[in-house]
Amino acid sequence: MTNTLTHMTREEVLQLEKSLSREWFEFDGLGGYASSTVLMCPTRRYHGLLVGRPKGHAARHVFLSRFEETLHGRGKSFPLSMARYPDVVEPHGYKSFENFELTPYPHFEFRIGRVTAHREIMMVRGQRTVLCRYWLQGAAPDIELRLRPLLAFRQAESLTEENLDLNPKVQRLAYGFRMQPYASLPAMQLRIAGAPYQFEADPVWYRQQLYTKDVERGYDGLEDNFSPGILHLGLDEEVEIVVAASLEEEIGDPLRLWEEESYRRKTRNTELEIDTGGVLRRHVDNYFHRSESGRLGLVAGFPWFIERGRSSFLALPGLTLAIGELEPCAEVLSGALPFFRRGLLPDRFGSDAERSEYGNVDASLWWARAVRLWQKAGGEEERLYAEYLPVLEEIASRYCEGTDFAVYMGDDDLLHAGSEDRSVTWMDAYDAEGRPITSRHGCAVEINALWFFLLQYLERLYKNAPAASAETRKRAKHWGALRKRVGVAFLDRFWLEGPGYLADCVRGDERDESIRPNQVIAAALEFSPLSKGQRLEIVHCAEQALLTDRGLRSLCPKNPAYKGKYQGTRAERDEAYHQGSVWPWLLGFFVEAYMRSHRRSKARKQFLRDLVDGFEPHLRSYGQEHISELFEGDPPHRAGGAIAHAVSAAELLRAQALIEEGV
Repeated sequence: MTNTLTHMTREEVLQLEKSLSREWFEFDGLGGYASSTVLMCPTRRYHGLLVGRPKGHAARHVFLSRFEETLHGRGKSFPLSMARYPDVVEPHGYKSFENFELTPYPHFEFRIGRVTAHREIMMVRGQRTVLCRYWLQGAAPDIELRLRPLLAFRQAESLTEENLDLNPKVQRLAYGFRMQPYASLPAMQLRIAGAPYQFEADPVWYRQQLYTKDVERGYDGLEDNFSPGILHLGLDEEVEIVVAASLEEEIGDPLRLWEEESYRRKTRNTELEIDTGGVLRRHVDNYFHRSESGRLGLVAGFPWFIERGRSSFLALPGLTLAIGELEPCAEVLSGALPFFRRGLLPDRFGSDAERSEYGNVDASLWWARAVRLWQKAGGEEERLYAEYLPVLEEIASRYCEGTDFAVYMGDDDLLHAGSEDRSVTWMDAYDAEGRPITSRHGCAVEINALWFFLLQYLERLYKNAPAASAETRKRAKHWGALRKRVGVAFLDRFWLEGPGYLADCVRGDERDESIRPNQVIAAALEFSPLSKGQRLEIVHCAEQALLTDRGLRSLCPKNPAYKGKYQGTRAERDEAYHQGSVWPWLLGFFVEAYMRSHRRSKARKQFLRDLVDGFEPHLRSYGQEHISELFEGDPPHRAGGAIAHAVSAAELLRAQALIEEGV
């Protein structure tokens, strides 16, 4: 295998709780994936060998849950797979497990006497197709591999129970099989290459498979999967078998698909270092997807997130500009233009604006910041002024006039947003009664920092317009005057002179002085009403009250509302979501604010490097080679939330670039 950060030995795998907590992903570039634990024992409803979005569907579906795999030879059977049921583990494939490596694709090694069996899994980029390759070393003749496909065919968020609606028929094809258990979902094809095979019809339901992670998270965790029968494949030392499972209407030769995809990965990954940055760069492409219309977008995270507005434009600079990729950045920025509605971008992107969900104040502001970072990285001036400037001005104008979700500029020139029963900032969790847990309606600090940023950016663009005119000077003066008033109001309402930090939210005469990380965003932005000294005080406050080795806490531990554990039911986890949980993506803003407020020195540079490099142990656990959505506020900061989070990875990449190249 090639350079890899992630591997597990037999001794580690036999510690079942450890190996069952380590998960891997393969991605298809269309928003779909294959995922399971190192032992291929599913612990979440989201685990599956073929998980994708059918054409015409917004939600991901799990189609092929897994194969139950057994080697047969000389009258004996040796399982390679594993599953949990209430009070029992069956079969016991982990007992033969020898080794696991993740890169360039998941590779599982088993030792059975003198025979070494290999299983490898890879998704084909740009296809809803998963490939499973099997091969042996030291094999005796007449060994047979038996594969029993277990089917779910349901939305990834739901679970299947045995039912009479399922169509158990299997259509035999020249190269494999086709099955369509439900008419409302597309058929799945299995194509086999490399060895002769037979299919034994043996329809049966596998009842009450137990998904332990779902139970831990307060959800139902029992599912029934249907199996239509057993594939019998001849396997010896001279044979490599590739089984393709696909939602595509046409599947290429699995052996050729394996060779092509394997070559693409190996040539692409050879120059990447085996360190935090190298591993994160290796997976950048996996957060991008193309919609059915061909639009390039970003998936917010796996396994349950889809394309979201705020996450997309928070993550975009780190996943593109930080690694020197300007064109994908511009393509995503431009692809969002048809989705603007009254100055706002969606919470969740659909196939078009009408099928998208809106309800945030800041996705448009993060889009504006991404435009500025793209410009600084070398984005072309013509595109900036012709395509993006009119939209930037439209955002500002709409906010001045007032738009949806109680977003408007008040008499104090600050941006007001949301209401008592609606959260529109990133801290948007709700309690069991549907009330915001973190009440931030009114004027939120990072929203108004981004508002100031947008106004100064507009002023600068018009001042530097390539075709200067009386109109451009007028526009520059207009936005500049508003920017100055906003700056004065911002400092007057948010700055706490004595303690030396920013209030988190103000509304009327109320001022929430909770120490939260949102002020760090204000201190990090290129255009800010804050002085260098004020930035420094904010960074010091965050370093003392919020900084951990996994990011920034969402609330100071001394606050009575602080929740240091992220566990239990969804309601219990939501109580901690923004009330103490640590968010890795905030580290990017901490690094930027630190660099804007400190003189550069070797010691300070190393301090920041250590913060980023400190994630390397995490890359070997949880969602292997990925950064999780959040961590618990209390040490040892156990990982939680989405296993692979786009903004977490993006901001660590951006932080790394800032440390080396400067702000």
